[in-house]
Amino acid sequence: MLLHWRGRERYTVFDADYGDGSGVRALVQAWRDDPLRPARLHVVARAGGLMPGFHRIAQAETGVTLDLLSAPLDAALAQLVARLDFIRLHGIACEGTAFARPLARIAAADAQLQAWGLNAAQAAALAGEGFAFEDASPGEAHFASRKPRLPVPPTPQRRAIVIGAGIAGSAACERLCARGWEVTLIERHARPAMEASGNHAGIFMPLVSKDDNIPTRLVRSAFLYALRYWEALGGIGRAMDGAACGVLQLARDAAHARVQRAIAASGHYPAQFASWLEQPEAEALLGRPAPDGGWLFPQGGWARPGSVCEAMLAACGDRLRAHFGAGSVRLERAGGEWAVIDERGQVLARAATVILASGAGAAQFPQAAQLPLAALRGQVSHIDAAALPALPLVLCREAYVTPASHGICCAGATYDTDPDPALWQSSHDDNLAKLRALLSDPHAATGAPLEGRVGFRTVAPDRLPLVGRLPDFDAAGGTERLREVPRHPGLYGLLGYASRGITWAPLAAELLAAGLEGEPLPLEASLADALDPARFVLRARRAPRGPHRIPTDPEQ
Repeated sequence: MLLHWRGRERYTVFDADYGDGSGVRALVQAWRDDPLRPARLHVVARAGGLMPGFHRIAQAETGVTLDLLSAPLDAALAQLVARLDFIRLHGIACEGTAFARPLARIAAADAQLQAWGLNAAQAAALAGEGFAFEDASPGEAHFASRKPRLPVPPTPQRRAIVIGAGIAGSAACERLCARGWEVTLIERHARPAMEASGNHAGIFMPLVSKDDNIPTRLVRSAFLYALRYWEALGGIGRAMDGAACGVLQLARDAAHARVQRAIAASGHYPAQFASWLEQPEAEALLGRPAPDGGWLFPQGGWARPGSVCEAMLAACGDRLRAHFGAGSVRLERAGGEWAVIDERGQVLARAATVILASGAGAAQFPQAAQLPLAALRGQVSHIDAAALPALPLVLCREAYVTPASHGICCAGATYDTDPDPALWQSSHDDNLAKLRALLSDPHAATGAPLEGRVGFRTVAPDRLPLVGRLPDFDAAGGTERLREVPRHPGLYGLLGYASRGITWAPLAAELLAAGLEGEPLPLEASLADALDPARFVLRARRAPRGPHRIPTDPEQ
């Protein structure tokens, strides 16, 4: 079967079995050899040997994207947000027939189907959903359903304004510029990463849980994507300051350790992702007491967020135009475009698409003011490395401490609602108390000179980021379904990264950019919905308001 991709800008292929990758490699080679190829080839394939979920794999070939899905066929298709132009089904005789309906839901009009080894029930299920098989070639079909299809989204203008040059905004710039967008970056400070992204070190690590819940799955997807993304940018510890030295998260006490052992016994996590260490193993690795053991995340570590921002912005090349030192700005919409206007009334930029990535500063914009984001003060203590034992990795529990870098270790961070940006001795004392508990040393850093930094994280009530088009709360009325929530036209958010900005930024920006382009999403539909800013419109009317609890987190 010939692939009818000529004359198209984008072509999406689904392969039910990635196997050894040879089929996908042959497809990419055919695309490469065709002078009339589409500008973008997106391949989505099911693969084994991966952790559960969707995995977007960076490709050296510009214009090619590969997503590997680790899930049963029907579940993978039900969660896939895509429009499939070509479908290959093989080796699925044991998959039943439940896959046919979700496949038909995401097949493009006149999509091609190539199938081998279908049983009679599977072929009948596909035919019942609108796939017409060829008499001359029984293994080939095309999608001929007359059911209404969602309209093909128009090609975007590929011009955007990003407000905020921290970790969220810098990632947004890079992901859009990589797709050929022209981006104007507006930053009120004189240089990038001057707010929460200005800390000396941020740590990156996944989560584990017994029930593999939505936050765990989201953080896992973000963590694994970030590792691949940073490597493509040159690597942590090379192009960006930091070290993938590993993270040891100690159990809080014996009861907590018992729960963690049960999670480890479930066998969900391969050793290269997470390993539970009992007391002797943890103490041998750490060289310090670890009475209740802990989780080792060998791919975790720390990075200086500012250096990550710099690497991402540098990768944008000449597609990025930056306005630093812009001060406070406001948004006005007219003629289908947004204008960003400074305090003097000067228009800094115009575009149909604006992305708010300004952290706590987003609250100054009326369009984002009703989002339930809290700005939490976090003070990090910088401690002379000579006053602490040498650590081979990041150590954390209720707080964290990093290995020495440039002569200091970072310890923290506090969580409170006070808006004071000044350093407090009481916050240093709190950080030191947690540090000494971590190290099982009541005298650690005694008398050491202390410096530090205060940053303000934005946190949503569910501690998940806000990624996507911003809702119009005032126009929502009695809306009960996410897709029906009214939105501000062309206005998007990358907000609420809490203490995991380093981990969240790459995948959140990729998710947003893929949605703007009409590409397959890099996350399951249910996980993408969990990040939709409009979720708070629905929750506001479903649940009574109560006091906002400020949770703690070891990551800054």
